[in-house]
Order: sequence, then C-alpha cells, then structure tokens
Amino acid sequence: MGLASFQQAQGVAVTVILPLYRTVRDEAPDLEPVGPPIRVPLGAKVEEARIFRIAGDAPGPRVFFVEHLDFFNRAGIYGEQGQDYPDNARRFAFFALASCLALPRVAPGPVLVHAHDWHTALAPIYLRTVLADEPWARDAFAVMSVHNPGYQGHFGPEAMLEIGLPVELYNWRQLEWYGKVNFLKGGLTFADCAITVSPSQAVELRTPGGGFGLHDTYLALGDRLVGILNGIDQQVWNPTTDPQIHARYGADDLEGKRRCKAALQRSYGLPERPDAPLFGMTGRLVQQKGLDLILASRQLLQEDAQFVFLGSGDPRYEEALAGLARAAPNRIGVQLAFRDSLEHRLMAGVDLLLMPSLYEPCGLTQMRAQRYGSPPVARRVGGLADTIENEVTGFLFDPYEAAALEEAAFRALATYSRPADWTRMMRAAFARDFGWEPSVSAYIDVYRRVVARGPRA
Repeated sequence: MGLASFQQAQGVAVTVILPLYRTVRDEAPDLEPVGPPIRVPLGAKVEEARIFRIAGDAPGPRVFFVEHLDFFNRAGIYGEQGQDYPDNARRFAFFALASCLALPRVAPGPVLVHAHDWHTALAPIYLRTVLADEPWARDAFAVMSVHNPGYQGHFGPEAMLEIGLPVELYNWRQLEWYGKVNFLKGGLTFADCAITVSPSQAVELRTPGGGFGLHDTYLALGDRLVGILNGIDQQVWNPTTDPQIHARYGADDLEGKRRCKAALQRSYGLPERPDAPLFGMTGRLVQQKGLDLILASRQLLQEDAQFVFLGSGDPRYEEALAGLARAAPNRIGVQLAFRDSLEHRLMAGVDLLLMPSLYEPCGLTQMRAQRYGSPPVARRVGGLADTIENEVTGFLFDPYEAAALEEAAFRALATYSRPADWTRMMRAAFARDFGWEPSVSAYIDVYRRVVARGPRA
C-alpha cells in the first residue's frame, strides 16, 4: 500500500484489489458489497466472487477486496504450520481472474494492471488469453513486479486444468519450467514490462546465480526489465516524531537513543549496559535472511556485546536462537512474537543492525535502521548494495561466509569504539533520504513507456 498511496498523492488514479482474508475482516470490519457476485469460470467449475470495499470515503487509493469464503477465510495466508495449502494454485488463479473480471466495475476505462509476485502473475496471462476477446481487456496494459524472485509458484502440470488456461501454454517459452507450471515465469512472459525492486537486483536476476532458474526469462525481457528501488514512509519511520519508541531523538540530540537502548535491553531481560554494543536483527527467520551465517559466527557471538532477535519463521532457526539465549541470557535475547511496534523499538534501541542476507531484492529494514541512526552490517547484494554506503552509513561484505560477516562486524565494532567516528556515522545515516517520491516518479515513467509502446500481442 505504500507505493499505491504515494502514487495517488502524485496524481495517479490508483485502485488496489486484494483477497478478503480473514485478517482483513479483523482489521477492517466496516465493509460494503460492490454490485452483484461475479461468476469466475475456472477449469471445469464456476466459482463465485463477491467484491467489497471499505465503507466511507477514506483518503488515498480506492481499495477493493475479493471474497471467497472457502479460499480466503482461513487461519493462514499461504498455509499453516509450515505447509502450503494444497489448493494454492487454484486459490490464487481465482483471485487473479476474479480481479480481472472486476475491472470494468471498479476501474472503468483504459487500465494498466500492475501485478505483484507469483500470487497475481496469472492476471497478465488471463488478459491476453481467456479474456482476449473482451474490448476492455484488449485495451489493458500489464506490468509485473518481482519482489521476491525466490518464490515463483511451482505446481504440477495438472494445475493447467485447475486454473482454466489453455494447455497449449504449457511449453518451455511460457508456463513450463522443469516439468512444472511456473506462475511467475508465465506472468513475466505475458507482461508488457517487468519491474524489480532495486537496480542491483535487476542485474542479478539476469545471472545464473541470481535468477533462481529464470535468468533466461529475465534476459529475454531486455529493456523491459527495470529495477526501481523501494521506499519507506519517512513520516512513519522518523525517530524525531515516532510515538511507538521509548524516547524521541534526532541527529542533533542523541540522548533519546541512549534511553531507547536501555529500554530495549530491559525488555529483552539484558543488563542495561550503555557501553556494550547492541546488535539487532528483525524479520522473517528464514534461510534468505542469512541466519546460517549468524549461527556460524561463533567468535562474534562470544564477543563482549549484546544481541537481540525479533521475528518468527522456520522452527529450526527459532529453536537455534532460543538455544543461544538460554546459553547466554545476559548477552542474547529473543522475541518470537513479531509486531510492528516492536520493530520500531528495536530500530531505536540497537546500535547496529544485522542483515547478512543470502539475497535481498530490496529490503526495507536497512533503510529504517539508518533513519534511526543504527548502521547496518549487511551483505552487498540487491537493495542492500544500493542503499548502504560502506564505511559511511554501514558496513558491507561480499562472500556468503561467516568469516566475511565477522570481518564486517569487527570493523563496525572498531568504529563503535571511537565515539567521534561513531557519531559521525550515525549522523550520516540519519541524513539518508529513502522516501517513496523518487521511486514513484520512476514508476510513472515506466507506465508512460508501456502505454507509448502499446499492449503486447
């Protein structure tokens, strides 16, 4: 919603369509239906979609929801207890097709459909195949965004019948990928343009090591693959005004950050040591985030420093971090119940942020950390390379090895031990501008280029 809100603020007429998950009902109970139900032909069965919107005239983009109780009124989004739902192919195919069929109702006139990741990647395909005889579909443009290329939507060949697409599309140029249906590959193939979330990521996707098996597809896009850096809402992530942190502070008054550090140490049950460097990590506890490197960095973990971890994910990482905390309760703390407010407090309280990612298409955490005067220690990949200036606003390393992470972390500790140099680095990080405004202008430029070229056949 961040991109959509800032696009709307710059004069783009934006309509957002989302599944009506159970959590939406919890957060936005005041919904109203929009027109009669829509019949969605999906393979051998016709499903029914109801379209809702938030009641009232709230500022910002118009937001609509697609309801299907069997598909979306579930405890999880993609699955439960670490397992994907077995009908995910059909669930997200239904959402993509229902969203397309709803367009004349929620966004009349010529439209540019901007689909995001594999979950919506069938939308450009439906527009160009199943719906190709509809005048409104022929006039539509389609842009595909890739936020996390490691997740592509792989399903067995039988999914072609379940999702109602012609079986002729199951070929190596379009939807087939090593004997499976690949939703993301199909979306990229049929889209008028593809966007990924950082310039460096756009380069990496074209390489065998960074394309996750789709590098040939990305190469075939040519200049229709563009990297545009994500942004953050700098009104929300601003330590001088943030109501969710223990004390507010800024580049010219760091006393509040010292108080935030003490409050964070207390909340994790750590001794209040203003002199001890405090490392933090927040996010999904999965392999992508480089947890294997952290767990293998024994010398760093035994250093006279403190570490706090916030997030949930793979049980093996949760258990490993909990074991570290039990072994060193005065130096290591873990909270496995993630909430947005806790991330604000972590950003304000830590001295350094750990982001040793295996890959990172863009990343938002490193931007937020710099805005809070907490230099990141990060691997030079994707958006991390584009947003962290080595030895100026953070510390970068290259090989995906524990020794490389430790070398960067000890460079950071050496700088931390020199108060004047550390304060200078904090202030340089404070000054970084990670707002959405430049990115929105780049998106609008891409949209104009797509419209000028005309829809692909």
